[in-house]
Amino acid sequence: MIQKRIAQWAVMAVAVPLAAAGARRLSHTLEARRGPSGVSRMLSRGADVLRPRKARRRRFW
Repeated sequence: MIQKRIAQWAVMAVAVPLAAAGARRLSHTLEARRGPSGVSRMLSRGADVLRPRKARRRRFW
């Protein structure tokens, strides 16, 4: 049971961020070569869903 939890943690802590970074990098590479397209936008959107970039905190004073 604890091995299953460790495996789940490893997937969430390692594999998901790597997949998001890979999708984002592939999207940037495709856009640099061929310009923006539906595939590159979908890859970027998928990377944002998996691991969104941290938003800056707004300070009002």
